[in-house]
Formats: sequence, C-alpha cells, structure tokens
Amino acid sequence: MSVIKFEIVENKIIIIRGIQAILDSDVAELYGVETKRVNEAAKNNIDKFPDGYMLELTKDEFDSLRSKISTAKLSKTRFPPKAFTEKGLYMLATILKSPKAIETTFAIIEIFSKIRKLSRNIKELSTIQDKSVQKSLMQKSGEIISEILDDDLVTNESETTIELNFAVLKFKHTTTRKKQ
Repeated sequence: MSVIKFEIVENKIIIIRGIQAILDSDVAELYGVETKRVNEAAKNNIDKFPDGYMLELTKDEFDSLRSKISTAKLSKTRFPPKAFTEKGLYMLATILKSPKAIETTFAIIEIFSKIRKLSRNIKELSTIQDKSVQKSLMQKSGEIISEILDDDLVTNESETTIELNFAVLKFKHTTTRKKQ
C-alpha cells in the first residue's frame, strides 16, 4: 500500500467560509479519479452530503480562489468547484471505490486516529500528577507525533527533537533513529 503523506493532504486544505476543506479537483487527485467522477458521486448521492459535508463555492469565492491559487486546474474550470470538509471526505470515500481511494481513506483515518489519540494524551497529561505516568504518556505522545510527521528520511543515525508548548504543559521529545 502506498502511503499518502500528511503533508500532501495538509497542502491541499483551503479555508472557505471559515471551514477547512479540499477542492473537488484535489480530492480527485488524492483518490486517483477524475474530478467529474467526484462530482458525479456527490450529485448521485446528495443525501449523503448534508450541510457541513460539502460546500459549493460561489462565483465570488471562486474568483477570489483563482487570484490566490495560480494553478492550471482552476483556470480550466468553467464552473465553481465544490469543496469537501473532513466529514465529506469520509462520506466520499464510502462511495468512490478505486484502489487509490481505498488507500487514501485508510491513510486519512489513520492520521485522524493518531491525532485524536494525541489529543487525549495531552488532555490526560494536564490532570495526572504521577511523574512516571506523565513520562510514559509523553513518550507515547512523542511516538505518535513522530509517526504523523515521519517522512521516510533515510539516515545513518540521528536525533530528532520535537518541542511543543501547550497551554498546560511544555512537551519535548527526542527520538533517535538508526538506519535499517
């Protein structure tokens, strides 16, 4: 299974009406299908896309987006694109059945699962007083962060230090990796 990198998905996220979403053309690229197939799937299953799952951009939003993003994809588009929120991406994944769509769905689910687990660990860290339990949770949190941000770098031996400052705690984790 080829893994979809966190950075690839993250770079496709735009903010429309204060909501994080991904344009239909970028969704199509991620899922390995044509843009028209993404839009057909949404149109043919409109009951699966209630408010908050999919946004239809207005002409003004589309024009504004064109001025901000200089891509050939947007210049060839005659109609304002659709944008899918996180919920919409999950729903779309249940409809599109290409092998790449299935792989992408797994990757998205894994990333969001890790983020939720990290969030729970951070919340728990703010309430735990036992230093050994805190240390264990910080180590697990650091491993999750490393998994999310890992970009398959080939190294001989290295140390990576990740330092995050949350409102309730300052978190520093160092990971040593050896060439496999």
